[in-house]
Amino acid sequence: MKRLLAALGLSLLIVVAFAVVYLKVLRETAPTIVGSPTTEYAPQQSAPPLPRADLAWPTYGFDAAGDRAVEQTKLRPPFRRVWTFHGHSLLEFPPVVGYGKVFITNFNGHLYALSAATGKTMWSYSSGRCGWASPALADGLVVETFIGSSECHSQTRDGEIVAFDAGTGQLRWLRTVGPTESSPLIVGATVYLGDWNGKVWALALRSGRVRWTTQLSGAIKGSLATDGTRLFIGTYAGEMAALDKRGGVLWSSGGHGAFYSSPAVAYGRVFIGSLDSGVYAFGATTGHLLWSRPTGGYVYASPAISGHLVLIGSYSRRFYALGAATGLVRWTFTANGPISGSASVIDGLVYFSTFNMRTYALDATSGNQAATWRDGKYSPAVADSEHLYLVGLGRLYELAPR
Repeated sequence: MKRLLAALGLSLLIVVAFAVVYLKVLRETAPTIVGSPTTEYAPQQSAPPLPRADLAWPTYGFDAAGDRAVEQTKLRPPFRRVWTFHGHSLLEFPPVVGYGKVFITNFNGHLYALSAATGKTMWSYSSGRCGWASPALADGLVVETFIGSSECHSQTRDGEIVAFDAGTGQLRWLRTVGPTESSPLIVGATVYLGDWNGKVWALALRSGRVRWTTQLSGAIKGSLATDGTRLFIGTYAGEMAALDKRGGVLWSSGGHGAFYSSPAVAYGRVFIGSLDSGVYAFGATTGHLLWSRPTGGYVYASPAISGHLVLIGSYSRRFYALGAATGLVRWTFTANGPISGSASVIDGLVYFSTFNMRTYALDATSGNQAATWRDGKYSPAVADSEHLYLVGLGRLYELAPR
């Protein structure tokens, strides 16, 4: 009898456990909400700018809005390889390009400054932490964040943000922060970042002095973006927040799964992906949820914005083009594996990679495949006026049109 009761009890526990998981999945699946082109939508937004000669791709997301799109000309496949850099570790985040150099950080926390002409290492820095972010360039400086973690055998569990002279690699300042994988955002004379403690930091670009900090509801894994007036960031607690330039919270919207994705700002809206499978659009001014589109899998990726489309990949193996006004699906492409890294749009082609080490280039308007490479895993491509920089699993390739 005792065995029977024990068996029944175990069965009941299993049923309850499955019920909890099932309800959790239901609760964490994004709703389908269709947006309107007449509500908080500014369709006349200007086209993405051409890159500057001295700062071709200065920050994660290309510009401060994080739209990951640049309208190049004559930079399409087929390509020839100019040089290859071996990163000695996983290259999870894309490089930045400027001042005649390419700056990239590997998983094990080594920042490299490479000659854009030859791929030769001009200087490097070993952080003693992990490198889970892209650097940022401004005013002759390169600024990068590093995170203490056992995954790269670090002896610390904090974070650092460090500024270097972009030409020489001389360390200009260093500040300890909470554990951070937030790529720095530089706007004017201020650097913004978030950390796992849920804190947003604003630091003086030239000195690293703390201007202000703001505490949000959950860990910050992504990077900030701005529309020039407001700062936007999502948290792992599912909170999307807008801050003013003094750190005051202007609005906050919660209950959206967990945000690892970084926001992109365009058309008067903020776009972001969530681990509840959703891609979301919020009004930049009001914070109103304007549309939501489930994708069938986690959305770790950050969106690219081009031609009134939100371009983003999902763990469901599908890559989506969603209408920026409504969130309706314009086209999808089924890849060979889950998509985790963020896409970028260069000369009308959208580039993304999969966990099965394949990089794709698709026509951003139609979804037609233009090229593919048997390397890559996360965020695959940035560019200057003459070259495409393709990020493989542990290698960086400089490519030029044939």
